[in-house]
Amino acid sequence: MKKLSTAEVNRALASLPGWAVKRGKLHRTFKFDDFVQAFGWMTSVALCAQAANHHPEWFNVYGTVRVELTTHDAGGISSRDLKLARSMQRLAAKVAA
Repeated sequence: MKKLSTAEVNRALASLPGWAVKRGKLHRTFKFDDFVQAFGWMTSVALCAQAANHHPEWFNVYGTVRVELTTHDAGGISSRDLKLARSMQRLAAKVAA
């Protein structure tokens, strides 16, 4: 797995609203109505992450989930992180609908 260049990451961020790079990792905070929605979303993401064998760093309090994505083997952000971020976006949109 190859680490993406800053330019590649910046291009990808244009299609990932709410995401930013912090401390060399993709970062986003998701807000849900309550703990059950947040945990349900995390469970859905966990299934995607396990299938991809690529796991997020995350922290949850009530309806808030803070996520950081990086590919340790690549030494930074890779296409695997972008793919998981897109899955998270898609799943969060389903929760909000």
